[in-house]
Amino acid sequence: MADATTTHLSADLHPLPNVAQFPLRDPVIPEPVGNERRRYRTIWISDVHLGTKGCNAELLIDFLDHTDSDTMYLVGDIIDGWRLRKKFYWPDAHNDVVWRVLKRAKRGTRIIYVPGNHDEFLRPFAGMHFGGVEIARAAFHTTADGRKLMVLHGDEFDAVMLAHRWLAFVGDALYTMMMGLNRWVNLARQKLGLPYWSLSKMAKHKVKNAVEFIGRYEELVARAARERGIDGVVCGHIHTAEIREFDGVAYYNDGDWVEGCTALVEHFDGRMEVLHWPEEMAKRALVPVPEAAGGEGGDRVPVAA
Repeated sequence: MADATTTHLSADLHPLPNVAQFPLRDPVIPEPVGNERRRYRTIWISDVHLGTKGCNAELLIDFLDHTDSDTMYLVGDIIDGWRLRKKFYWPDAHNDVVWRVLKRAKRGTRIIYVPGNHDEFLRPFAGMHFGGVEIARAAFHTTADGRKLMVLHGDEFDAVMLAHRWLAFVGDALYTMMMGLNRWVNLARQKLGLPYWSLSKMAKHKVKNAVEFIGRYEELVARAARERGIDGVVCGHIHTAEIREFDGVAYYNDGDWVEGCTALVEHFDGRMEVLHWPEEMAKRALVPVPEAAGGEGGDRVPVAA
């Protein structure tokens, strides 16, 4: 079982969004009855950005309905306090995500929430428990094969966040515009029967400066782990899922649920894997045709996910 240790790092405090506006209630999208779940030792997700139109809550609900774990880390930016302070937006699907997370905690899954910059209003509550969810400023996780990993959101290593906070807010506004366009593109793709595709993710990988920023960020995070004598680090923040190694230090980024819709998982032997959930859903949509229905063994046809 993983252990979480709260660290004391400085953070700017901001008003808490009015959580009374989104009370929990029974989910609009119920959990499938008798649904088989993949079991993992640990699951990490981050950058869900509940409270924004860019959040792919339906894909995350599908992920939560088809996976389970002994421990789950919420690695920051789960709720987007920045957006909620400007304009309240909380559809039923976002409520359903929270409901499912709390239900996991009730079933015995250890849930550890490490707030990020967008949900930094939760950082003053580090060390406290809410509905079975532990709040920690940072955490340490021991894998099944004995490696020690530092778990943190990662905005602590973002030069823009540290030196030019105003620029981070400008970038957030531009990013929100991009995600609005991404939403319309995928609505059109859905009508055409095409799978989910991230416009912003494609643009990010095409722009040289963005690629260089991601590379520098990954190296900084890995270096911080090495300086602390830790085997590796798990983070989020930059919306880019990755498994790499820097001078013997493992770097894991669990990605996001806005662009790539990914999660990092630990198998029971300690092996780590990034799950790209739109691809997993596409695989699941192809099922063998029963021979009784006229198909031959091995034939596969697409069905609704």
